[in-house]
Amino acid sequence: MKKNIMSHIIICTLVLSACQNNGIKKSESQKTDSPTVYRNLQKPCSTFSDTIIIRFPSAIFYNPDTVQLEKIKTINKEPVFKSLVHNCFYQMRNAKMVLKQYWPRVHITDTKARWLLFIHADKSKTLIDLNNKNDICGIFLFDPQKNPLLIDMMNIDTELGFYFKKP
Repeated sequence: MKKNIMSHIIICTLVLSACQNNGIKKSESQKTDSPTVYRNLQKPCSTFSDTIIIRFPSAIFYNPDTVQLEKIKTINKEPVFKSLVHNCFYQMRNAKMVLKQYWPRVHITDTKARWLLFIHADKSKTLIDLNNKNDICGIFLFDPQKNPLLIDMMNIDTELGFYFKKP
């Protein structure tokens, strides 16, 4: 028992000493005058207040409206903004090709609306405010028997199979 306690004390001491500053100082070239400040940027609110109603098996592709897109452009550096727009365009194009080829029964809808109202088979409803989604674009899958699902566009092949398969 004493050996076990002593070994725990030694291990704790070694771990704590490894976590302490080892006395190495940054060189002058590594120092910065001002600290880097990271901000958690929120997507600007939509200028639209439209609601899209969805009743059938669907893939809902959402994008920012033009005013919202301009606001997104002003809060991002140009290369970041271009990358966001580029990624959205090509990921959505790929997702639509996959849907058309392998899931033709799934209705494709493009929207710039703010609200998505999903009507389930039992007549219950799910309302989604796209202002609360911080991505500038995305896809919701909807089967009237299930809750809508925001998916990762990069994994469209897998996500479609998991979501639309029979329960």
